Amino acid sequence: MTTYKDTVNWMFNQLPMYQKQGKSAFKKDLTNTLKLSKHLNNPERNFKSVHVAGTNGKGSTSHMLASILQEAGYKVGLYTSPHLKDFRERIKVNGQVVSKQFVMGFIKRNKAFLESNALSFFEMTVGMAFDYFSKEKVDIAIIEVGLGGRLDSTNIITPEVSVITNIGFDHMQFLGNTLKEIAFEKAGIIKPSIPVVIGETQKETTSVFFEIADKNKSTICFANKEIKQLFESDLKGNYQEKNIKTVVQTISELNKKGYNITEEHIKTGFLKVVVNTGLMGRWQVLQNNPKVVCDTAHNKEGLSYIVEQLKTEIFNKLHIVFGVVNDKDLTPILPIMPKEAIYYFCKPDIPRGMDAQKLKQRFEANGVVGEMYNSVNQAYKEALSQAEENDFIYIGGSTFVVAEIV
Repeated sequence: MTTYKDTVNWMFNQLPMYQKQGKSAFKKDLTNTLKLSKHLNNPERNFKSVHVAGTNGKGSTSHMLASILQEAGYKVGLYTSPHLKDFRERIKVNGQVVSKQFVMGFIKRNKAFLESNALSFFEMTVGMAFDYFSKEKVDIAIIEVGLGGRLDSTNIITPEVSVITNIGFDHMQFLGNTLKEIAFEKAGIIKPSIPVVIGETQKETTSVFFEIADKNKSTICFANKEIKQLFESDLKGNYQEKNIKTVVQTISELNKKGYNITEEHIKTGFLKVVVNTGLMGRWQVLQNNPKVVCDTAHNKEGLSYIVEQLKTEIFNKLHIVFGVVNDKDLTPILPIMPKEAIYYFCKPDIPRGMDAQKLKQRFEANGVVGEMYNSVNQAYKEALSQAEENDFIYIGGSTFVVAEIV
């Protein structure tokens, strides 16, 4: 493997990866991660961290936290997934992506171990991130859970604070069919005597969190009940209000542990999330006249926030460029999607993308009509050519759809 591209292709192709394959890539076990960590001399013990789980909002929350800590002068690692354009977006220090050289070097040095232990894409990526943060001597790293919590590869860290944004129905084939079951998996990141911040109080899940926090002798607080002051952020969309409260409460917990993060740091950090961290795809305005917005929301809860946000916008006609992955349960999504919009159905360019014809049929059975297109770009071009300057174009349904546009 002589180039960065070869290295990343090897990581993607050689090994099962949830984002591309779905269920067959999911491993309910931390054995491999612990093995890799030991092989790397336990890099996760060399830096402090914040662990962020949840169904929606964990990406925005992680980036907001990183931005504020950067403003406070800390050297901040940020591990998130999936990426939009380039694998390196997953691993950043102070907003700068990991170098191609490091990615290539890590795989080269550890390839024999990775192959002989058949590590998954996600396991090796977590190992790479932790190794990088250790070598870069970060003061603190914000670590976003990949899937679930309890058995997620990231769950070998002992963080300063554990954060759970909310619980919704997503990835039920792995995490359970009730909010209680899903909450149990997410609550698996709660560690003995480590404070827990819950973003949203939900009656179905509160008892689960209290029980597990109690077992771990961890203090627990619910940000939506604690935090009254709201800060403005460059991440637009009313739905960010919940994430903002979660972040403010998390910063308060860090300050209790001796961090020095002022209100000025918080204020500036919220306003400079995109500049400080390079985040894309969260109610991202691509142009005006017609206004074009993309967002990576892809489940019922996330798309409900989007639909509410659309109601606050002023436009003549609404155009929606929409594509999903083929294991997406459309049943809860279909009733909430705007009926009066003009739809452009497309398939994201990955093996897991749902066929546009199938997507169109499912929507039509629910009383929503639209045309299908061979690619995301073709659908977007058509929407642009049909839309007048007072119209609104929304692009979404999947991270992979947004990735092809931004």
